[in-house]
Amino acid sequence: MIETRDLVHRYGDGEDGSARPAVDGVSISIDDGEFVALAGPNGSGKTSLVRLFNGLLTPDSGSVAVNGVPVADDLVAARSTVAMTFQDPKDGFVAATVGADVAFGPENLGLPRETIDRRVERALSAVRLAGREDDRIDRLSGGEQARVAIAGALAMDPDHLILDEPFAGLDEPARASVLDRLAALSADGTSIVVVTHDLRDLFGLADRVVVLRDGRVALDAAPESARDRLARLDVRVPVRGADP
Repeated sequence: MIETRDLVHRYGDGEDGSARPAVDGVSISIDDGEFVALAGPNGSGKTSLVRLFNGLLTPDSGSVAVNGVPVADDLVAARSTVAMTFQDPKDGFVAATVGADVAFGPENLGLPRETIDRRVERALSAVRLAGREDDRIDRLSGGEQARVAIAGALAMDPDHLILDEPFAGLDEPARASVLDRLAALSADGTSIVVVTHDLRDLFGLADRVVVLRDGRVALDAAPESARDRLARLDVRVPVRGADP
């Protein structure tokens, strides 16, 4: 479980000298195996919130715990169990080639080579990049780089998977492949949080939609019961009868 209590994080200084809250008193919990779409317009605090889940950002007040352990007490455990991709995939790359980058996380867990290779192969297959281990990342298209970033997160086989706008730049076959993999992971008990402003790909998969607005939770409900309120919160939803 990921659990936050009265979480606050601020950026910069306001005109009166006070810092502006990007996350403003958020208390939520994400159960094991739950699929959550974290939605809201640009600047609503979505990315800031999920970066607090594994200690990439530090709260100004409040708390975050992963599997019952405060993130501040054990950053290594938090980052091993909460895998994350970024809006700009380049922010997360650590190696020159596809295979080396996807293998980096499992290698840091000290796994056997055979296990690492198996995870890399499975993760790359999930994003339609099978056999591309030796390709240089800097020669890939933007969409291909996004798929490598997702594969790197999948290869960690995490308890909790956080994807920040994962479908930007993906073509339809790649989107379908990633969605199928997310559905399988969810069915196997991995909790998944997808950050988005567009629910059309996720409406049929998510157990729950959490919408942020101005750093606060504006809506927390099952997708269908939230449908009529989402448009008023600047979140795109599928047309009725066209859900995945």
